[in-house]
Amino acid sequence: MKNEIKYKGYTGLIEYDPQGRIFTGEVIGLRDVITFQGRNPDELEASLRESVELYLAMCAEDGVEPEKPYSGRFNVRLDPDLHRRAALCAAREHKSLNDWVSEAIERAVCQ
Repeated sequence: MKNEIKYKGYTGLIEYDPQGRIFTGEVIGLRDVITFQGRNPDELEASLRESVELYLAMCAEDGVEPEKPYSGRFNVRLDPDLHRRAALCAAREHKSLNDWVSEAIERAVCQ
């Protein structure tokens, strides 16, 4: 079984608690904490849906915009020499530094 499930763009990471004989999960990428649990895949998925819907309803009730899991933007601090070398590699491939870094991350990220 995959260790993640998704609902409405939110991703939940799943763990199994052998003592409690239950699957637990937490939605990642948010400052707010959204958890869910279930004893089987159907319960787990239903609990994720319920938890996300509750979060969205609470945000609407409070008049706040719900957090989006990921915006697609993040800042990275690099050693200046590494920054220079990455920019040179990108230039050699006739790519923007952003495109080059995005492709490098795509190759490196765990699938």
